[in-house]
Amino acid sequence: MSLLDLDPVAFAARLNEQGGRACLTWDAEQRRLVASQPWLEELAAELSLDERDFNGHEGLFFAVGPETGALHTAFVHNTVRGQGAGGLRHWPYARMEGLIRDGLRLSEGMSRKNALAGLWWGGGKGIVARQSGDRYRDPAYRRQLYREYGAFTTSLRGVYVTAEDVGTTPPDLAAVFETTRFATCVPAAVGGSGNPSGATAKGVVCAMEGALDHLGKGSLEGKTVAMQGAGNVATFMMEELLARGVAKIVATDINAERLDQLRAQFAEAGAGARVELRLSERGDLSIFAEPCDVLAPNALGGVLGPETIPMIQAPIVCGAANNQLLDDRRDDSALAERGIVYVPDFAANRMGIVNCANEQYGKIPDDPAIERHFGREWDNAVFVITKRILELAAAEGVTSSTAANRLADEFCTVPHPIWGHRGKAIVAGLLADGWGA
Repeated sequence: MSLLDLDPVAFAARLNEQGGRACLTWDAEQRRLVASQPWLEELAAELSLDERDFNGHEGLFFAVGPETGALHTAFVHNTVRGQGAGGLRHWPYARMEGLIRDGLRLSEGMSRKNALAGLWWGGGKGIVARQSGDRYRDPAYRRQLYREYGAFTTSLRGVYVTAEDVGTTPPDLAAVFETTRFATCVPAAVGGSGNPSGATAKGVVCAMEGALDHLGKGSLEGKTVAMQGAGNVATFMMEELLARGVAKIVATDINAERLDQLRAQFAEAGAGARVELRLSERGDLSIFAEPCDVLAPNALGGVLGPETIPMIQAPIVCGAANNQLLDDRRDDSALAERGIVYVPDFAANRMGIVNCANEQYGKIPDDPAIERHFGREWDNAVFVITKRILELAAAEGVTSSTAANRLADEFCTVPHPIWGHRGKAIVAGLLADGWGA
């Protein structure tokens, strides 16, 4: 049985038998991943040959929480521009393959997102495999779990900088911050930038405007936007869209209580007639068939594929979810063949990481380093980058994902202006000191 077929509990048990932590790191000379322990060599060889999700990732790090027994992981893609930065996902996985593929895709997406945003960060992603049962709801357990993850992050010496992501809350990040300095998006009470949802939402709306402008369809005023997911970021998106004069928003979510709260909120604001909120069951894909000007996937990734793409009745797809394409080599082509303009998620939803990327440099009201991303003058503004990607795709006859990846990968080769490729040296130091051996 391949290690990819193990569930995270079994993998963690095996890892614990071998000392509790291990890693796979990229050897540029041999052009392959190297395992820190013999039992992982088969996994290293298997991933080295993977052409879909593995792309020269610098390091995959695994550890078992000493108290909780949970599996802690960190994926570092590219650190040429700076430390690998990206959020910490707390999510259940049936098999290690799902966890590892998520880590590989999401960390590479962060390299590209940070590069397109003009940030001096590389790409990374943390994942904690959520343990079975309701234990994860217990505040005391969560604090222990996230303190463990902070200590794990500290052990990596800064090659990875963690942040908030799906399943991780601001109080969780506060616990992480108790045991590591390598964290961003920490609560404002301890000097952080706080909740980035508002900035993320505004950035996605700017990307929608860029796509509309590219197609010569004017502004968002009078348009209809359909949204899968009505969570925190999506709510801020609705507020931004209403302020820009959209005619209608149709949004679905599986949380009835959340939808009731939003109905009351928008009714009180006098916008209830322009916002239609629909309760959906898990697996309900009907929102993809909603006639609209912009379709916004705002829930989890992998929603754009052979089942949903033929359903779409919108000229533009632009949302807040990460990794929206089920298969990025196949499904971006399927969208293009239907004449649908797809704004790659890592170009549209950058503002979560932008909002917290430079917390260490202090706070300024209406910070120009943040606000310039929402304008139309700066070369790396969301609107400008979106148009540049779509224009490149049209000019060269390639998909928007291909154009965005090409542009981002070019930016990823530019070393940090002060520290150069320091992440490579950090990994070398970890290996020299026997991390995971």
